[in-house]
Amino acid sequence: MPIASRRVTACAAAPNPDEGATDEDATLARSSRPPYDRGVGNYDRLGALDASFLHLERLETPMHVGAMTVFEGESFFDETGRFRLADARELVSSRLHLIPRFRRRLMDVPLGQGRPIWVDDAHFDISYHVRLTALPNPGSRDQLLTLCSRIQAGLLDRTRPLWELWFVEGLDGDHVGLIQKTHHALVDGVSGVDVATVLLDFTPDPMPVDTPSWVAAPSPTSARLLSDSLLERATQPAEMVRTARAAVRGPRRAVASAGRIVRSVQSMVDRKMVAPRTSLNTPVGRNRRFDTVKISLDSVKVVRRALGGTVNDVVLAGVAGGLRGLLESRGEPVDGLTLKVLCPVSVRDEQEHLALGNRVSAMFVSLPVGEPDPSARLDAIRVTTEHLKEREQAVGAAFLVDLTEYAAPTLLGLAARAAHHQPFFNLIITNVPGPQVPLYCMGGRMLEAYPVVPLSKNTSVVVGILSYCGQLHFGLFADRDAVADLAVLASAIEESFAVLEKLAEENTAKGDE
Repeated sequence: MPIASRRVTACAAAPNPDEGATDEDATLARSSRPPYDRGVGNYDRLGALDASFLHLERLETPMHVGAMTVFEGESFFDETGRFRLADARELVSSRLHLIPRFRRRLMDVPLGQGRPIWVDDAHFDISYHVRLTALPNPGSRDQLLTLCSRIQAGLLDRTRPLWELWFVEGLDGDHVGLIQKTHHALVDGVSGVDVATVLLDFTPDPMPVDTPSWVAAPSPTSARLLSDSLLERATQPAEMVRTARAAVRGPRRAVASAGRIVRSVQSMVDRKMVAPRTSLNTPVGRNRRFDTVKISLDSVKVVRRALGGTVNDVVLAGVAGGLRGLLESRGEPVDGLTLKVLCPVSVRDEQEHLALGNRVSAMFVSLPVGEPDPSARLDAIRVTTEHLKEREQAVGAAFLVDLTEYAAPTLLGLAARAAHHQPFFNLIITNVPGPQVPLYCMGGRMLEAYPVVPLSKNTSVVVGILSYCGQLHFGLFADRDAVADLAVLASAIEESFAVLEKLAEENTAKGDE
């Protein structure tokens, strides 16, 4: 499963409209909240960004995130050599009360008068969500990658909670695989990380959990849900009035905040905002291809110290070199080419630990793949990311996303579908920090963890990166037909990082002379 530290800090904090609010404002806010927010209803509503992933989903574009992980396998089997599937299901079941939404399913609002809600699944069956499959022993790495590709290509069943865990036995070296998929409407990268730290352990011995009994709460009737949704839409303007009052009471703060947002939004709009058309941007089909790359985090830090930039700058430079190698192998011109990359950024703060749903913004980063000098390529990326941080582009993107909370569901659906045809980026690269200490499942140590990021309709390859135990794990997910040469990209990324490390060592040696 995607793993990252629980200590994730917000990269950018949006202005707080509650600053300076009076008791009158607080009373108005409480009275304007819809019934589900006061605990009267037995459900919670999807946010606008969460709902957009449902609108984006088609047979060709499943909108779930996932991972392929590998564990030491001995502890997963009993004395007869049988996989302890019942124990695995019991372990997961014992911790689901910590992530309640994993026992909830979607319910649509009648007549499309609101975003869908999460309700308890009265027919929840852990055996549907925690499964076991096998490769012919000894299963190879390529066979595991093929299996992961096929599992990740299928849609999740929207009549059930939107997640699955597939244990895989029969791997070479007596290892056990785990293929995970969770709908993007349920988690983003960071909250997915929190879920993983609930289901995994920091010691070989599983931590005992006091598991309360669970009984599914009744779902609201369609009539009740419709009335609640209409009430919510009617009361939202009052919430906006309260926010406006707070802004009036603090005019200087409001002006400063508005200027900050304007500057950050402007950083996303320039003459070069449309991405160049390349073979990376073709319509995708229903089949997928998955490959992996593993790079030492220490080697990346060596490059950072010798050549400058941040760890993330070095990662982007390494991927840029790999993309250059891929396009060159296809015979495409790369001189002067600059690719546009969407980099998701978490805006989740400490108080939102284990809060599911999406709290992400984005930065649009230019990758100078046309620059033949790897060191100059890194310098250009460093300058770009520093500029974007100064302009707080992620704040502007978060502001635009927050505006969708006020969009009518029909308009939101149209906007989400339009995103499939976006011309603004060539691919997505997402980097999630993870723990640098071993994690365990049922006593087996996790050896590797590669993230899976969904494709949009016109992006044929995405790059997900997860750091774990001193290694950067790259998950390369692509359309099977459009990127038949995914292995070329994997090799080119490895070579790109090797070149950067060599340059760093040479630079350090010169400095020591």
